[in-house]
Amino acid sequence: MVSAVPVFYDDVEYYIQVAVWIFCLVLGAAAFLHCVVQRTDAFPAIGTMSKSIWLALIGGGELLTAISPSLGLGHLGIFSLIAAGIFAVYLLDIRPALRDAVDGHGSW
Repeated sequence: MVSAVPVFYDDVEYYIQVAVWIFCLVLGAAAFLHCVVQRTDAFPAIGTMSKSIWLALIGGGELLTAISPSLGLGHLGIFSLIAAGIFAVYLLDIRPALRDAVDGHGSW
């Protein structure tokens, strides 16, 4: 019986997962480095969790993303996707608020 799926389907799926996994690693590294260089007093000023909590969340997510293939979870395991969500929340919500608070512009 002839399969309807091309022979190279598994290879394409694997390379896409590896590319997304590398993107998640880079996204996490950018979020972690940005969080490290921010002022500690800026986090309570914008009404979010403390800097140490954000560092723990982002660092833990980065660690789980990095070791997920060796745990047998594949490159895009559930931990990698949760971590990508944490990175996205930080970079898209917290980072702009921190920039406004540090620059003195505020939200108005």
